[in-house]
Amino acid sequence: GNFLIILGLLIALFGFLLNLFSKFNFPILPGDILIQRENFTFYFPIVTSFLISILLTIIFNLFK
Repeated sequence: GNFLIILGLLIALFGFLLNLFSKFNFPILPGDILIQRENFTFYFPIVTSFLISILLTIIFNLFK
């Protein structure tokens, strides 16, 4: 039960930070997919997600 509460809080915090930092133009890393059309923009951050995953894995293993 506590794990789900903590997980929910982390997801909410991550969403808040994404909303906060979306005002800044971060560079798109090589390997990220960006498709822009007239009325449509699709962004899939493959490399960014991979780097965040590695960083979180290291952080969580330090506090294990």
